Amino acid sequence: MPGKRFKAEEIVNKLRQADVELARGSTVAAVCKLLGITDATYFRWRKEYGGMKVDQAKRLKALEQENARLKRLLADAELDKAILREAAKGNF
Repeated sequence: MPGKRFKAEEIVNKLRQADVELARGSTVAAVCKLLGITDATYFRWRKEYGGMKVDQAKRLKALEQENARLKRLLADAELDKAILREAAKGNF
């Protein structure tokens, strides 16, 4: 069964909660169990979202989506150019 996909805002909130629990003296394993995530997920989230605020995380996700869309458009344009180049090669 696949795990739940958390939104950027949820991740930032969970990281804040984890920081509070760690400051109280809990271990990383105990905090991860409390949050319902694995240790690897916690460290990956901390690496990507550590120190961010909710609005910054939203902006990051929006920029990542826009970047992916632009990469797809560029790939499509390059494919069209390659097809036209091949078609032009055969005519001459």
